[in-house]
Amino acid sequence: MQPNQTISDLLTAFRDGRITREEAEQAIHGLQIETVGEIARLDIGRTARCGMPEAILGEGKTPEDLTGIMLSQVRAAGRSIATRTNREQAVAVLDAARQQGIPAEYREGSGILILSTKPVPAWTGGIVGIITAGTSDRRVAEEAQVVAEEMGCRVKSAYDVGVAGIHRLFPALQGLLDAHVFIIVAGREGTLPAIVAGLLDRPVIGVPVSTGYGYMGGGRAALASMLQSCSALTVVNIDAGFIAGACAARIANLVVRHG
Repeated sequence: MQPNQTISDLLTAFRDGRITREEAEQAIHGLQIETVGEIARLDIGRTARCGMPEAILGEGKTPEDLTGIMLSQVRAAGRSIATRTNREQAVAVLDAARQQGIPAEYREGSGILILSTKPVPAWTGGIVGIITAGTSDRRVAEEAQVVAEEMGCRVKSAYDVGVAGIHRLFPALQGLLDAHVFIIVAGREGTLPAIVAGLLDRPVIGVPVSTGYGYMGGGRAALASMLQSCSALTVVNIDAGFIAGACAARIANLVVRHG
């Protein structure tokens, strides 16, 4: 099954003679649930149904459980992504993957683990622009980036262009203007997404980040600010990089598909 194919794509390909009936049946069979002992039920067919991967949340899982889940998923689907992992979990997963000859990557700054026996999904033509207000927001931005790339998008990014030095924003935007959709990641007072949404004619997704301290710290002020924006702005939950990346990639891929 090709990355990010939906059931509609598969049926169209079969109708047009680009794949055989057996190939279509094999792809649709990927809708099955993969059970990992008594700890997880993996939705292996999510990509076929929704065009987005199933990611494993590392938080709250023992290194042993996370290892078992990721190995099961990569065997069944060819790729496995875990978000918000810690160093102990990463060491366990990387060691097990190495022993089994499975290529693995750990992005420590964002806590992303990737196991893969298949290549990175082919580029769909979709482009996602990601901008962060500060360097502390990068971990959430990289989570969004990984998800968008797993959905076949190319990601262009610019970091540390927040409103405390707003003159940094305009040259940064120049290199991102071919993006179909923008993700703007900001903590503290969360002003940047509203500004970008007021400048561009593209969809903008604001991601409040749990940086900042004191009154309404932990991302609450940023969330409230984005929700109150008078710009046309879509807002996801605090630190929800995965959701932002998935939504942005869906938008970009639809733009490319339907022109």
